[in-house]
Amino acid sequence: MIILGVESSCDDTAAAVLKGDVVASNIISSQLAHREFGGVVPELASREHDRRVVSVVQRALEEANIKKSDLDLVAATAGPGLIGATLVGLNFAQAFAYALCKPFVPINHIEAHIFSTFIEPPFPSFPFVSLTVSGGHTMLAIVQDDLSYKVIGRTIDDAAGEAFDKTGKMLGLPYPAGPVIDKLARQGDPNFHKFPQALTKGYEENFDFSFSGLKTSVQTYLASQSPEFIETHRADLCASIQDAITSVLVLKTMRAAAKFGVRTISVAGGVSANSELRRKFEQACAEKGFSLHVPKPIYSTDNAAMIASLAKLKAERGRLDSPLRYDHSAFASFQA
Repeated sequence: MIILGVESSCDDTAAAVLKGDVVASNIISSQLAHREFGGVVPELASREHDRRVVSVVQRALEEANIKKSDLDLVAATAGPGLIGATLVGLNFAQAFAYALCKPFVPINHIEAHIFSTFIEPPFPSFPFVSLTVSGGHTMLAIVQDDLSYKVIGRTIDDAAGEAFDKTGKMLGLPYPAGPVIDKLARQGDPNFHKFPQALTKGYEENFDFSFSGLKTSVQTYLASQSPEFIETHRADLCASIQDAITSVLVLKTMRAAAKFGVRTISVAGGVSANSELRRKFEQACAEKGFSLHVPKPIYSTDNAAMIASLAKLKAERGRLDSPLRYDHSAFASFQA
């Protein structure tokens, strides 16, 4: 089965082709225009997707060395995400499938992250605890073999990725700040300052997350320091902030696995590319004898390979939820 996946939920325009079990192409066009604003501007994101989506899909097809008519299925993100941005990729993919008379499958963006560990082996065994952690989402779930899952915890305010970006902005770092904090933290001391870790002590049965208090704590702490102090200790501050965020993520995930008797853990989403988070999970899982599954960094951030991969999983299990199908010949020339 050859599947085209399209992703446009935020500020990355992406398209990928999956040939059977192999990712034949995975094109990601990141929008740099948002950097001067310190965050994603929804209207600007929508316009950038509209400008790029045709060329990105064309590049994906060319790199995979296939024609449009070779496709068996077209899938695209249908949400959650920025409404305007998501609609660009969704409407394009639907029209593309319509013109080709191919079935179209809408895909949930968060579910695509959950199952992104199935893009490449080794695959997690069911059931597994899934931590999905990104700029807009932080969620814990127990995932079953039929692709169903039960959410057991989620953020009640800021997501982990948002906490990285906002505290990074306070430190004067460019957007997106997460990768920059990760890099600087390697040169710093994570024990330089202990920032709060919300909903941990006394919340052993609570798997929700909260990072707004951390953000406020960082803001208050920095306001009491001189610019020279912040400049001198920027790496230490990055390490301390990163330690506070990653420690909570690991602690709650490991607690969930113990409570529900699950020995396989999956970590996905943009923040799963953080090197310290990966190191802590590797250490914690090794100590407990748990199996850990984290996608490659290229499949951790928003990408279309995870969209195509989830469509494949659903097709294999007969869970396509009545994909849209078209049968007409008005676009015969387009199908070549």
